[in-house]
Amino acid sequence: MLVGATLPQLGALSAARWSALLSGERAAALPTAFALEALANGVSYMASPALVSVLGAAGYPGAGVLLAAALVVGGGLALAAQRRTVPPLTGRAERRHAGRALFHSAFLRQVALGLALGVFFGAMQVSVTAYAVGRGTPDAAALLYFASNCTNLVGGWVYGAWRHGGSPRRRQAAAAAGLTLASLPLIFLDAPLAVGTTLALTGLAVPVLLILTSVLTESSVPRAVLTQAFTWGNSASAAGIAGAAAVAGRVVDAGGAHAGFGVAAGAAVAMTVLALSGLRDPSPDVPKSSAPLLG
Repeated sequence: MLVGATLPQLGALSAARWSALLSGERAAALPTAFALEALANGVSYMASPALVSVLGAAGYPGAGVLLAAALVVGGGLALAAQRRTVPPLTGRAERRHAGRALFHSAFLRQVALGLALGVFFGAMQVSVTAYAVGRGTPDAAALLYFASNCTNLVGGWVYGAWRHGGSPRRRQAAAAAGLTLASLPLIFLDAPLAVGTTLALTGLAVPVLLILTSVLTESSVPRAVLTQAFTWGNSASAAGIAGAAAVAGRVVDAGGAHAGFGVAAGAAVAMTVLALSGLRDPSPDVPKSSAPLLG
């Protein structure tokens, strides 16, 4: 509990710095920067379990915790040392006025999407493990995670390299719909190859949703509260992961791994509904001096 309470929001701080660095004429590069963040997260999710496993196998089971703490502290200090990218400070009155945007529907919708995406992650982690254990092949869970994480990296890389055009809201709705279509077959598929292939397809859509949620969060609030806005989104995602792990565990105990996959698919459906409802929103009414407008 103490670790969670003291863990710095490095993701939110980094996203806010990208937004400050890539503003004005360079704002078109912001989706690529957020894609780079998604790729870094994907690599860390793949490498971290392997590093901890190697340390444990070498006879140092507690070293994994120390390594994680060292990386967080070292990375946080390295980020803090980058003074050139620190967002400009704003007055208390401006922050108070800008804080009203945190209660606008356009921003709260992105927070809700982050929560639903966290539910998807949490349910998938429990369900994939339950599926592998239920078939008597617990080691297969690592291969299934690997397939999803590999396509996750590919999806983030391709989206980051793509020259973006059109509405980010439409792309977000399309990505959420694609995740839903890829997730629903997991409710009834049983063959390992089919499950692995379907999980790989879900991995393609996840980084796109992460990137677009950051892009739309950045466009929906003034810069004075941007770090706070990203923190809300990250906290919602973490809450979704934690809550879904508990709920999916009970669902799996009652109905098996496929019922757990149903929880993940339900979260994908919720994301699709939220993203589609956002298509009716007008362009964000945020002053250009505080945040850029979406094109």
